[in-house]
Amino acid sequence: MIKKISVFCGSSIGKKPAYRRGAEEMGRLFAANGLELVYGGGNIGMMGAIADAVLEKGGTVTGVIPEGLIDKEIAHGQVTEMHVVEDLMERKKMMIRISDAFIVLPGGFGTLDEMFEVVTMLQLGYIRKPAGILNTEHYYDDLIKMMNKGVQEQFVKPLHRENIIVEDEPEALLNRILEFQPVENEPKWIDQLRKENRYL
Repeated sequence: MIKKISVFCGSSIGKKPAYRRGAEEMGRLFAANGLELVYGGGNIGMMGAIADAVLEKGGTVTGVIPEGLIDKEIAHGQVTEMHVVEDLMERKKMMIRISDAFIVLPGGFGTLDEMFEVVTMLQLGYIRKPAGILNTEHYYDDLIKMMNKGVQEQFVKPLHRENIIVEDEPEALLNRILEFQPVENEPKWIDQLRKENRYL
């Protein structure tokens, strides 16, 4: 059963008001569904928007912030629980370990790093937890095209792409996350090539 969901998102609020609205709506949905938010611990940008929305509706929020970013990301002072960790790697490890699912909101390089860490672990079978992208205002259209091209060019297996849920609206994404079961992993292409004696 899904109780805790990690949300990866930007410490910037972005250019369009829709980004904030999407984060706030997702936060309200978390609280309404009794879901605990696990996030990067900041009170600015998209991070602050979703955390504030959860807290305003009486929900539970757990922050995970590296000690070196407490001032840069301005650690949130009202979260239910705050974990201060050594670095970004430890932040990701803790968020992945304590969460039952993952949602990606608009963000920058750090958000992409966190997203692909989860996607890779899911692909390799280290975790079996749902992962989804909120494609607010089509922010991730080009990234989704790139992932689909990876399938077309046979660098990404179709089932691994299918394990990444994409929706434009918070409620639709959350509903799919709560219902989704990642597809079981298959043997890697290299194993199939070896079986066919095509790998040198």
